[in-house]
Amino acid sequence: MSLLLIFIIFIISFSSISSHPLDPLSPSEFDSVRTIVQKAYSSKSKYNLTFQYVGLDEPEKGTVLKWQSRPDIVKLSRRALVHARFNKQTLELVVDLSTRSIISKQVHYGHGYPMFTLDEQVVATELPYSYKPFKDSVKRRGLDISQVVCSTFSTGWYGEEKSQRVIKIQCFYTNGTTNLYSRPLEGITVVVDLDDMKIVQYFDRIRVPLPKAEGTDFRFSVMKPPFGPRLNGVAMVSPGRPGFKIDGNTVSWANWVFHVGFDARVGSVISLASIYDIEKHKYRRVLYRGYVSELFVPYMDPTEEIYFKTFFDCGEFGFGQSAVSLEPLTDCPANAVFMDSYYAGQDGSPVNISNALCIFEQHAGNIMWRHTETALHEEIREVRADVSLVVRMVATVGNYDYILNWEFKPSGSINVGVGLTGVLSSKAVKYTHTDQIKEDVYGTLVAENTVATHHDHYLNYYLDLDVDGEANSFVRTNLVSKRVTNHNTPRKSYWTVERETAKTELEARTKVGLRPSEFAVINRNKKTKIGNDIGYRLLAGSAVSPLLVDDDYPQTRAAFTNYNVWITPYNKSEKWAGGTYVDQSRGEDNLAIWSLRNRKIENKDIVLWYTIGVHHVPCQEEFPVMPTLSGGFELRPVNFFERNPVLKVIVAKNVNMPNCTATHH
Repeated sequence: MSLLLIFIIFIISFSSISSHPLDPLSPSEFDSVRTIVQKAYSSKSKYNLTFQYVGLDEPEKGTVLKWQSRPDIVKLSRRALVHARFNKQTLELVVDLSTRSIISKQVHYGHGYPMFTLDEQVVATELPYSYKPFKDSVKRRGLDISQVVCSTFSTGWYGEEKSQRVIKIQCFYTNGTTNLYSRPLEGITVVVDLDDMKIVQYFDRIRVPLPKAEGTDFRFSVMKPPFGPRLNGVAMVSPGRPGFKIDGNTVSWANWVFHVGFDARVGSVISLASIYDIEKHKYRRVLYRGYVSELFVPYMDPTEEIYFKTFFDCGEFGFGQSAVSLEPLTDCPANAVFMDSYYAGQDGSPVNISNALCIFEQHAGNIMWRHTETALHEEIREVRADVSLVVRMVATVGNYDYILNWEFKPSGSINVGVGLTGVLSSKAVKYTHTDQIKEDVYGTLVAENTVATHHDHYLNYYLDLDVDGEANSFVRTNLVSKRVTNHNTPRKSYWTVERETAKTELEARTKVGLRPSEFAVINRNKKTKIGNDIGYRLLAGSAVSPLLVDDDYPQTRAAFTNYNVWITPYNKSEKWAGGTYVDQSRGEDNLAIWSLRNRKIENKDIVLWYTIGVHHVPCQEEFPVMPTLSGGFELRPVNFFERNPVLKVIVAKNVNMPNCTATHH
């Protein structure tokens, strides 16, 4: 059977008789959810019903896999998971869209609150303008209140017995710049009760000079000479149609096929990623589901104005909700195809993010493989140019922009990349030169009267690897030094490998970098022809461990950062490393707590949770806007194929395509 025919059959199996069970909710489905929930909670109340999160309640994994095999027989209902606020309570609802009914109703009585909506944050930031103490503070500073812009900050939890659903507001002066975070009104903090939508606390503690606007704007239109460096733009694309196909939300390219989803909380979601094996003549699954489950950003200034800045960007602000429209030819190259995405607004109606995702072939001048052989009578040189497929999203959460990439390579690797850019979070100080500083200012003086605070970024990825099937195991391969005992060799030492298979969750917890090791998810039920266990290796990124003490409140809440690698058995309800209700959470429901059950994980359907991170000491080159700082990791086949899977790859000749324009899907 030809590869083309097999590929067509595979795609037909994906083609939905109805919608794909992992497709994100459509605008009409958001409208239906809103109607169904509003009808059930239509009683008059002082407090309006608000939709804090609405997302796909995906079917159980086993059911999805059955549907994938027989979509003509397996019928799946579409369901939505809803977190709502009503009468100062958090509702957790499951809505069946096929029966147009609520099939599960729960009130969350525990600690923590659901995601903030963008609408309530906007309303909260408008309250200070009509609040007399705030207006007086601005006037005392000699500032024009019409030039003041405010922003929201989650409050965290610091041992309080009781809590209100509140958010903190701090404000900035924009006169002379669009870089509002560079000119904070230092010392002013407003606390807003989000349920009553009123100011409940107000502080004005510190009086320091307002940083200058000069040199802080990042718009090219306001820049003055000298300019440079000058960069040439080159668009290298495939002639004719894109080299990939999108059928609904299913993407097929080269030897890969996978599903692209979107969620208000976590943003882009990759599912059912499978790669074609030319020797076995079939697609083999690698990744059932993958996404950023949480992002923890604690700032390292314990003073009153900053100590609470310990953000959980997915669970509090929503990565998907914070996604921005991508710019053709700059965020994404000329050969990119764009996809819109939707989330539910505070009233439940669908909100469109145009160009939220882009997909493109990347021709970066990289080498797939090469070798030059000079030992023969004539020199032999074989080189294959590398091409990959990238799925990209950018989330702007406050001052930071996060560039999220999923890069698929014909060799079977999946490179997961994250880029950090945007503007630094800074505080105003009295200092204009480092010689004046005689105390710990908890950051770097990056401009006159401006200190950028030390902080961390921890991204936890949910990676439900299914290496050629669901029954997998987690193996550490430790590289161990050995002393030579055989006196027939002049060598005194070598290293070898010792493998450990984790049997339980606690055995699997790993801090990367403590010793030379490799980490793999393997399928012991299937072997290569010569007997090796097939698997996929985690090539770790930067090894970052928390520097906060264990009993510090933010660290208790973010205990998933205590280890870089966790392994849990698949459980549909365990999908966010920071827990379900993260705002003001107390560390009682997160990945670290779930793992204390110490469940068996050997030869099971398992999930790998991997945390990468950055300890960020700011510097002047990152001011007024930060060049992208890149990181990531790789999922790479290890004995998954019988030999190099791109040995016989066919690479098209490069063609320059002038006057290219981006296409829209």
